[in-house]
Amino acid sequence: MVIQNVMDHTGHSRHEFDAHDIEALAEAERRFRELTSEGYVAAVRTVEGESSRVFAFDPTAKETLFFRRLRGG
Repeated sequence: MVIQNVMDHTGHSRHEFDAHDIEALAEAERRFRELTSEGYVAAVRTVEGESSRVFAFDPTAKETLFFRRLRGG
C-alpha cells in the first residue's frame, strides 16, 4: 500500500491506495495535483526521519506528506 498523508484543519487525513490499481493511481495523482494547486507542499520520505520536497506526482513513493506553507503577516 502507498500512503498520502494530508495535514489540514481537521488534523490528519490518510489516503491509502494500491499502486498497481490504475483507477486508484489516477485518483491519487488527481489528489496530488489538487492539493498542490491549493497551496499544499508535498514531500516524500527519502531516509528514515528525512524528507524531500517534490513538485510532481511520484507513483513509486511509499509515503507522501502534504502540509500547508507557513504564512507570515
